[in-house]
Amino acid sequence: MAVRFQDEAFPILKEYLFYQQTVRQKSVKTIDEYFLDLRTFFRFMKIYRSLVPADSDFEAISILDIDLPFLQTIDLNDAYEYMNYLLRERGNNAASRARKCSSLKGFFKYLTLKKNLLDHDPMEQLEVPKQKKALPKYLTLEQSIELLDAVEGDNRERDYAILTLFLNCGLRVSEMAGLNYTDIRTDHTVRVLGKGNKERVIYLNSACVSAINDYMRVRPVDGVKDKNALFISRNHRRMSVKTIQAMVYKYLEKIGLNAQGYSCHKLRHTAATLMYQHGGVDIRVLKDVLGHENLGTTEIYTHLSNEQMKNAAEANPLSRVHKRKSSEK
Repeated sequence: MAVRFQDEAFPILKEYLFYQQTVRQKSVKTIDEYFLDLRTFFRFMKIYRSLVPADSDFEAISILDIDLPFLQTIDLNDAYEYMNYLLRERGNNAASRARKCSSLKGFFKYLTLKKNLLDHDPMEQLEVPKQKKALPKYLTLEQSIELLDAVEGDNRERDYAILTLFLNCGLRVSEMAGLNYTDIRTDHTVRVLGKGNKERVIYLNSACVSAINDYMRVRPVDGVKDKNALFISRNHRRMSVKTIQAMVYKYLEKIGLNAQGYSCHKLRHTAATLMYQHGGVDIRVLKDVLGHENLGTTEIYTHLSNEQMKNAAEANPLSRVHKRKSSEK
């Protein structure tokens, strides 16, 4: 756990963060977000309750003195005052406020149900701000093929294998960087270590198997710093997330998509979209392939399909032809 938790988190909060990390197996990034969100809330509460001067430097307010009696005084109205503060004073958008709201709800649920420190959960009725669901951006089938055809150069086998895995398996870029060559199994499956150190097994289709086999024939061996790493950089180290991103951007730019908001994550969206729309993959199966914790996250692809069907209907030239009224005859 990061050093700042030891220095800045009061005992009950520190215990909650350890619980999320060790029991719930949340990622370090997620734990960081929980801490920062809750620290912001308790800093706000100290100003709101006039426990520190109103003109205090917000970022310098300590929360080490927050204790159980104080936590027991917090109610739903405090939470809504905090949400109003986030909107008006800090300019947080709906997505940011929703995340902070969820962090707050999770902490107080833990205090109530897991630790039995509160008689009731003051955040149980706290409503999460509604967010406009943006449909994910993805490459078309034709653009995906064009991207693969664009691969060239000294590392063409490696780059082609990475792009093939992105477009066929829907891996996260962190998962791609973390792959070891021993994760590729003889039964044409790959072991993937996802968010929260959760493992899943993905089946490799013939395109993936062929691309990996071609790469393994030229994969560097001598002088490699990380012997287990599947994808090796020109410096003979494991390819980092940034290195993989740079490689993907290079080929996206080559086919003219660099300025259109495409990224490694969009390739993950592409894989999911192609599987759902062209392969007819069941949404529950797609959830497992992508490593989503909740089915609701995966359902964005059903919304995407519905939106496309709506657009297709509107694109029909007859959509603008209406029956003439009798007076117009």
